[in-house]
Parts: sequence; structure tokens; C-alpha cells
Amino acid sequence: MKGNRLALESALTALAPAVWGSTYLVTTELLPPGRPLLASTVRALPAGLALLALGRVLPRGVWWWRALVLGVLNIGAFFYLLFVAAYHLPGGVAALVVAVQPMMVLLLAALLLKDRIQRLQVAACVLGVAGVALLVLQPQAGLDAVGILAGLGGAVCMASGIVLTKRWGRPEGVGVLTFTGWQLTVGGLVLAPVTLAAEGLPSHITGTNVTGFAYLSVIGALFAYAIWFRGIGRLPALAVSMLGFASPLTATVLGYLVLGQALTPLQMAGALAVIGAVVLAQPGRRRDVPAAIEEPVSHASEHAPATRGKL
Repeated sequence: MKGNRLALESALTALAPAVWGSTYLVTTELLPPGRPLLASTVRALPAGLALLALGRVLPRGVWWWRALVLGVLNIGAFFYLLFVAAYHLPGGVAALVVAVQPMMVLLLAALLLKDRIQRLQVAACVLGVAGVALLVLQPQAGLDAVGILAGLGGAVCMASGIVLTKRWGRPEGVGVLTFTGWQLTVGGLVLAPVTLAAEGLPSHITGTNVTGFAYLSVIGALFAYAIWFRGIGRLPALAVSMLGFASPLTATVLGYLVLGQALTPLQMAGALAVIGAVVLAQPGRRRDVPAAIEEPVSHASEHAPATRGKL
């Protein structure tokens, strides 16, 4: 693939974490307070069901359990652990803990995808974590064991989801929207009972709340995860993982532009470090480019096809 095509694929995929970076702003300004699990469920389940109804394709064979595994890792467990970390840790510390996931992707990709670990990749991971630390950490930030473990668990889920999605691809004849719908539906169904047990349903929903929920579901889930999974199929696993640093960067910029939050010189240095880390991790040589750049799918001889049927 030519360099400009690589840059285009990376830029498109980076839109997903950039959208996720707007979640904090939407949550604080548009959603009912104290409802993180409800926000996660509404973000995932309606979008997943809509994509299932649109595609009218169900998993078949091994793809039933693979869709379950990917849906739990990428959506259900990741969302839950992320919010547990957010409740037990200051936002900056939670973001920093989750930011170690590119390191995990590097290791898992070496084990499962047989990717070679390069010094430049390790340097990019370290630079990215340092950049996030400068962006989000505050001097008075405290630590909590439960929050740290939850954050690390979320990072493991995200890293495992990226690598397994890369390893398994998609079943033959299944588009990225349907593939996304499977995972969002599974994640939403996993989150729904936890939400009802832990938070219940709100007694009152405003028009502003509906707008926020719609944004999270349509833009933050349907659109963002579709281009995210598309990017995983077209770019190296680590390159996609490093694009996740765009999330805290976007959150910081939006906080400055929309909420009037201060932007310190250290944060600006952190932003530059994050951008530098992402650039370092992107494939720049032909041997870094995945072989299947056109709509990757699993080989028919290795995976059972999906089946069409009314839902």
C-alpha cells in the first residue's frame, strides 16, 4: 500500500477514538448524572440491534462463540471495567492506566499474530503513555487498588479484543456493519442486567438526555466502532491500538474549547508527545503493511460462514 493510502486509513480509523474522546463532554453536559452503566448500555444495545435488523445476518458455527468473546471483550467487559476505574480513580489516573494497552497489544500480537517487536514500537508506546500522563494527571491524583485493577482489566480486554479481531478477521460474506452489530448487541446484552441491578432506570428523562443518548449510540457506537473494526482489519494491530491515544487528546482539547478548562504548557507538551507516539507507531515500510487490505475476511476453509435469517 502506498504511504498516502496508509495515512488515509490511519486518519479514518483515528476518528473512532477521537469520537470517544467527546464522551466525557457529552456525559457531563447532556446525560443524567450518576448513570454510567445506563449510558454504556444505551450506547451499545440500540445501535447493535439496529445493525442486526439492517444486515439480517446471524453468526453461524464457531462465529457464535467468537462473536460472544469479541462482544464481551470489546464492549461489555471493557465498558464496565472502565466505569469501575473511573469511579475509584481520578479521571486522569484512570485514563493513564488504560493507556498501557498498546504495550499489551504489542505482547499479544507477538504471541498470537507472530508480529516482531521492534525497538521503535516500544519507544512509541512509552512516549504515548508519558504523553497521556502529562495530559491528564494532576498533582493531587490519588490511587486505589480496586480502580487500578479495574483499569488494567479494561486495558487487557481492549488489547485482547484488538488482537483477536485481527487474528480471526470476519466470516466470509459478512460486512463490517453486521460484524459491528454482533459485538454491540452482545456487549449491550451483557451490560443490561448489570445496569438494572446496579442503577435501575431513571424516573425522568429530558430532551437533552435523549440527545446525549442518541449521540452516544449513533455516533459513539454505531459509527465509531464500525470504522474502528474496519481499521483493525486494514492496519497492524499496534498501529490501531496507538490511535487510541487520540481519545484523551480529544477530551483535553474539547475541555479547553468548550468547557473553558485551562491548558497548561505541560499538557501541550503531552499532546505533542501523544501525536509523536502515534506517528512513530504507524507502518512506514511495505513489510509493515498487512497483506489483506481490501475488506479482510476469514478463509472459508477455516471458519463457518454466517447465515441469513429474519431476526
